[in-house]
Amino acid sequence: MDVQQFDFELPERLIAQHPLEDRTASRLLVMDKQTGALAHRGFTSLIDYLNAGDVLVLNDSRVLPARLIGEKADTGAKIEVLLLKALGEDRWETLVKPGKRVKPGTEVVFGNGQLRCICEEVTESGGRIVRFHYEGIFYEILDQLGSMPLPPYIHAQLDDQERYQTVYAKERGSAAAPTAGLHFTEAYLKRLEEKGVQIAYITLHVGLGTFRPVTADVVEEHVMHSEYYEIPQKTADIVNAAKTEGRRVVAVGTTSCRTLETVGKAHDGRLAAESGWTDIFIYPGYRFRIIDGLLTNFHLPKSSLVMLVSALAGREHIMNAYRVAVKEEYRFFSFGDAMLLI
Repeated sequence: MDVQQFDFELPERLIAQHPLEDRTASRLLVMDKQTGALAHRGFTSLIDYLNAGDVLVLNDSRVLPARLIGEKADTGAKIEVLLLKALGEDRWETLVKPGKRVKPGTEVVFGNGQLRCICEEVTESGGRIVRFHYEGIFYEILDQLGSMPLPPYIHAQLDDQERYQTVYAKERGSAAAPTAGLHFTEAYLKRLEEKGVQIAYITLHVGLGTFRPVTADVVEEHVMHSEYYEIPQKTADIVNAAKTEGRRVVAVGTTSCRTLETVGKAHDGRLAAESGWTDIFIYPGYRFRIIDGLLTNFHLPKSSLVMLVSALAGREHIMNAYRVAVKEEYRFFSFGDAMLLI
């Protein structure tokens, strides 16, 4: 399958640079995933498309303030370190800029020396494995010294860092937000529960690979990045009961979708309480085992996420929906509007 089939024209003015003041004020493009029929709604209309007994699965991963600005200990040169993946024992896989200044053995100091790291090795992809040294609690120091790693297409400053977190974010570990969940408030989640919608949580720590376009020419040749997930027993029980009773499971975000499908694929359409790493790549031709619907944002051209939604609703339907969204000037990407495939 040709990657170019998933390309579309997107005017830069449609890339949302700021979150809306009210999280629930976004627009919602609703698609019938069987027919491709579209309806233009507001996000708060989501409740009209969910039934009592439906299960809504949310990703409770919390974004780390993972961008650190420091100085080389020997020269004072400015160095930016972006945390990607915790490896244990204070070792992290990172991206470093400028990379050529940071070789194995290089020490970088942050703040007033509260935190420092030493580069241990260069990865195959050009990243750096570093080991941090500090006194106290690492994540508390990171909260003081780090900043939110906003996507490269957002150029504006974020006044309130919590606006790049979902209201239910709990488990630290993401390098990027599971952005479909940014539309929810605690009050709106309560409204859904009062209607009888069941809310369940998984954790998938989002990596920066989520922003990378597919560079292969052929879809099947793309290699996905790997991300850590956890499914608690309570969620497995809720989802399995729904599947047994014929009730719908709706994933909030592609991260929730990929977690559910990773485990469902491994267990013949059932969920198990487990943790692990997933590099599942969902593209047209994939047979979904768990999800019946998906709430998601609008994704980058030629991205693996456009391919995922095309697997659920059909490439032609999705490409048409994106053309309509551009024409109707929906807001795209992390702080943008939402789409419901149901």
